[in-house]
Amino acid sequence: MADNKKRRGKQDRTKIALNEPYELNYFKRKHSITKEQAEKIIKAAKGNRQKANEAAEKLM
Repeated sequence: MADNKKRRGKQDRTKIALNEPYELNYFKRKHSITKEQAEKIIKAAKGNRQKANEAAEKLM
């Protein structure tokens, strides 16, 4: 799971954690999409940041 607060060490930048509001807000602002669209894209990409970014760019 991305961003496990109990695990110390290197951050996992390849994942987007839907349970963290700041990550969802950043993603939706970055791609100028709605919260619902962002959630749908991230769920479809199973949290994979690269796949989610590619899918969001296709919407534009």
